[in-house]
Amino acid sequence: MTQSFITRRHVLAGLLATPALSALPAFATTPHMIVHKDPSCGCCGAWVKVMQRSGFTAEINNMDYDTLYEFKRAGGIQDDLMSCHTAEVEGYLIEGHVPASDLNRLLAERPEAIGLTVPGMPYGAPGMGPESERDAYDVLLMRKDGSTELFARYPAA
Repeated sequence: MTQSFITRRHVLAGLLATPALSALPAFATTPHMIVHKDPSCGCCGAWVKVMQRSGFTAEINNMDYDTLYEFKRAGGIQDDLMSCHTAEVEGYLIEGHVPASDLNRLLAERPEAIGLTVPGMPYGAPGMGPESERDAYDVLLMRKDGSTELFARYPAA
């Protein structure tokens, strides 16, 4: 008959391994995005850096303006909702300078929608200048039927 004893070393090893194991699920679920943009657009690159600092991984797909426009239209994004770049994240399209907190909320709530948009390029939105000087802007949820609804509102700083 074999006896098994739990020693202080076993307990210590278990305690040390617990934080490492608890980090695995968070790492495994890191959202990945594919960002479609014009290669000459600097603010798109700035937005990607903001998203990466917020925990997203990103792949860049540079395309010419006409191809990018057709990609947006094929995805159901109306002209008046367009901005400079479009990201694909877990089945959603993210149009323009959407804050990471709103993207995280979208991924947590999972509404039936095309995705989110910040139409145009409002100053002070992520990647568009200092937030401390931002213009007021809205984040809209784009529904599959073509309608939109307010998802978040950011007042002027």
